[in-house]
Amino acid sequence: MKTKQKAVVLLSGGLDSATVLAYAIKKGFECHALSFSYGQRHNIELKAAKKVAEKLGAIQHFTINIDLRKWGGSALTSSGMKVPKGGVKKGIPVTYVPARNTIFLSFAVAWAETIGARDIFIGVNSLDYSGYPDCRPQFIKAFAKCANLGTKAIDDGWKFKIHAPLQTLTKSEIIRLGTELGVDYSLTHSCYDPDSKGHACGKCDSCRLRKKGFQESGIKDPTVYK
Repeated sequence: MKTKQKAVVLLSGGLDSATVLAYAIKKGFECHALSFSYGQRHNIELKAAKKVAEKLGAIQHFTINIDLRKWGGSALTSSGMKVPKGGVKKGIPVTYVPARNTIFLSFAVAWAETIGARDIFIGVNSLDYSGYPDCRPQFIKAFAKCANLGTKAIDDGWKFKIHAPLQTLTKSEIIRLGTELGVDYSLTHSCYDPDSKGHACGKCDSCRLRKKGFQESGIKDPTVYK
């Protein structure tokens, strides 16, 4: 029996990352899912990540603890900043967490090197998104170069590949793809500012993009909004 290639998949518990995990599994990879508890106000997404990893069949699922509240700098990690709810606007919003994907991908590379994985999957998107600089194609390409120069890959003759299969898809296209792959979106969580029961606010950028995606896809939105 042929051994499957290993891959590390960044799994937030949101719609995009769940779709990417299903995609990687469909492509035949043995998937090792990686989540982060980084002090985010919407840490309920970690429960969603656990459910998604189990449902889709990840081989392993680790959650790494990093307290980015130490210095804040984002509405997601600072109690003194409010999550904006006036609609998705151009520019970088206050929900951007400084260098978040750089941090996450660095951990993914370290784990991948340890387990012998050469492939890393991330659910970044640069169409229906909030304008985060670490979701852009240029960043993903540059990080892949950095990863290959900063690990023993440079001496041993192999390379890491950073997969971003959702990069140029609209949110509705992502939802259609995930639905075809069997993703249960009722298990996922996207809201930046949920209530104490985990109900989505329906007004933050992430909620708006999610609702718009379901509306345009023609697929029923299973999200519980407050």
